[in-house]
Amino acid sequence: MKIVDRYILFKFLGNFVVALLLILSIAVVFDVSEKLGDFRTGATMYEIVVHYYVNFIAFYGNMFSAMIVFISTIWFTSRLTANTEVVAILTSGVSFRRMLWPFFLGATVVVTVSLFLNHFIIPKTNVNRIKFEHTYVGNGYQETYSKNIHRQISPGHYTYFETYNQDRQSGYHFTYEVIEDNRLASKLASDFIRFDTLKNNWILDNWTLRIIDLNGTETLTKGRRMDTTFNFSPKEIVPRLYTTSMMNTPRLLEFIDAERIRGSENINAYLVELHRRTSWPMSTYVLILIAVALCTKKNRGGLGLNMAVGLLLCAIYVFMMQVSTTFAAKDSLSPLLAVWLPNFIFLAIGIYLYRIAPK
Repeated sequence: MKIVDRYILFKFLGNFVVALLLILSIAVVFDVSEKLGDFRTGATMYEIVVHYYVNFIAFYGNMFSAMIVFISTIWFTSRLTANTEVVAILTSGVSFRRMLWPFFLGATVVVTVSLFLNHFIIPKTNVNRIKFEHTYVGNGYQETYSKNIHRQISPGHYTYFETYNQDRQSGYHFTYEVIEDNRLASKLASDFIRFDTLKNNWILDNWTLRIIDLNGTETLTKGRRMDTTFNFSPKEIVPRLYTTSMMNTPRLLEFIDAERIRGSENINAYLVELHRRTSWPMSTYVLILIAVALCTKKNRGGLGLNMAVGLLLCAIYVFMMQVSTTFAAKDSLSPLLAVWLPNFIFLAIGIYLYRIAPK
């Protein structure tokens, strides 16, 4: 590795670390000021620091690492250009493409760490962070009613809830159907169903059981109350979207396969979470290309103009990601395409800037 390569690489990583610490420090200060009243409701200092803010820094620092790399690269490259160091490098015989090599080497370090964190470490840290928010923060994840839930529990076994309360683990107008050889073998229906956490079973009120044998003979049984068990837990009826952020990638893949079998309507949201774990870190390469190509040309605005353009591009990227993933959640767009589309669009912008950059 040449002296220039080491110089650019160390400056690149050093500026990234400084920018990361600075931005996260500001984020923590604002978060503390916003949640200070919630922390007084029983959270200990150990829980606040270890269970929440350590995991808060890990989650948001990794999530926005590509953006922070982008901003720090604009800062660093603009300084190089202002000091005519880029001109010296290019006039010494180093091609523009060759000058990009240490930038992408540094980006590879960041991407590798971010991918590992996204797929294996961050889901574990999210457990304590989300649990803390749910316990102490007023705007934590609130339980809601869900309506018209159809799920396939296992091949041939189907459930239906007209309404289901995730908080109380209870629902109205429940049915459980068993299909065998393309015919209805049995159907259990009840006006109300709730889960007994002490006995670990389900309680049905005003139930009716129809059993149809191979000859078509129907047996009808009714009752006021029934204690029974099913091959599903309350959490499996309407899995909360935030639970996927607490699963490492191998566990998430198993969960998605199981949800496909059950006919979940939230499959696209789960796939967005899966693909985003890779697309966000990989955007680092695209943003680095844009940052270097944008800042190697001197302009009247200097560093200030470059930073303004960089912040604008970051805002556009985040907006495009939110819009595309929203369309994916509504089945209007493939989750894979939705998550990677902003990267493809910004890659086209980066290639254009690269071609017009001074060489």
